[in-house]
Amino acid sequence: MMLASRTPAGWVTLARLDLPSRPPRRTILRGRGITFDTGLFPARDVPSTHEPFDPELVAREMRVIHDDLHCNVVRATGSDLSRLEIAARSAGDAGLKVWYSPFTVDIGTDEMLDYLDDAAERCERLRRDGVDVTLTLGAEMSVWNHGFLPGETFRDRIPDLNPLNLQYVELLQQAPALLDAFFAQAVPRVRERFGGPISYASLPFEQIDWSPFDYASVDLYPNVVDGRYVGALETVRRIAAHDKPVAITEFGCPASRGAGRRAGRVQDVVVWDWPSQIASELREELVRDEAEQRGYITGLLDLFEAEQVDTAFVFTFASRNMPQRAEPRRDADLASYSLVRVLESGRGDAYEDMPWEPKEAFHAVAQRYAGAQRS
Repeated sequence: MMLASRTPAGWVTLARLDLPSRPPRRTILRGRGITFDTGLFPARDVPSTHEPFDPELVAREMRVIHDDLHCNVVRATGSDLSRLEIAARSAGDAGLKVWYSPFTVDIGTDEMLDYLDDAAERCERLRRDGVDVTLTLGAEMSVWNHGFLPGETFRDRIPDLNPLNLQYVELLQQAPALLDAFFAQAVPRVRERFGGPISYASLPFEQIDWSPFDYASVDLYPNVVDGRYVGALETVRRIAAHDKPVAITEFGCPASRGAGRRAGRVQDVVVWDWPSQIASELREELVRDEAEQRGYITGLLDLFEAEQVDTAFVFTFASRNMPQRAEPRRDADLASYSLVRVLESGRGDAYEDMPWEPKEAFHAVAQRYAGAQRS
């Protein structure tokens, strides 16, 4: 989930598995998806990243995701379980499978266990009502929540994610055991309440024990250096070594020049207005380059198919809190990972009832996914 800077791709070197070989065989993704933000609440006293949340607009966008983007699955993310349920039902009505993906910020493990109990019960209702739903037991928890890394808030923890911070590297190496201990409690509780498949949206350094899960999943933002997605192949193969279907729960980069070279940290340039959670300006002037975003995404889709990844979710459909503006230093869309340009006001041309315009990557993903449907 993009709100502040991502973890650098270099953390994949903290893996605890040897790199297995894999025969070269290209397959079509079974799950061709995109993430959909229903609203991340970064603190209890501020708005979410998706305001206002309009169920009718959500339902319309789910139809666009299915009919025009040609996805067959959507990963609904956010902090409000009721919003997630609304989005999941709309997605199911549109013909989409759903990954119901709670994303919490700065809560402790006890509160998280209760929260996941509630999420599991909601997902079971969805499943019994005919929605094809997978539940993720949180996302990137070591960074965003309490109990795994030091820091009172995620804003304290994220700046320390630097490979040159040797003290923090040692702490990161302790995170996998702490996460596995948490899931040893969480998974049985969820299984009691929900009869469908489960996963967790991990960061590469978290190195989860995937044996209790149905999918092994990772958020992946490799930097591109000399045409190579640094660490991506190694990360996918290490996760695939657990013999679970592999899901890439997030991947992508913004539509600005050079974004692929720092895919995980482009949003370092964003200045956030904390009370509103809307990006107010950029610390440096970016140049729009929609071809860069398009190429980054399609190149990773090539890699995922070659490595027989099961499911992948482009990040993301729309970033409501990062609108396009006329002034270059205030055009937050240039640092946004979304496939549509969210307009500060008015409606678009391609979809006259929508407050956004598709980018080149939208059309490229639509073509790619439509081709997979015909294969």
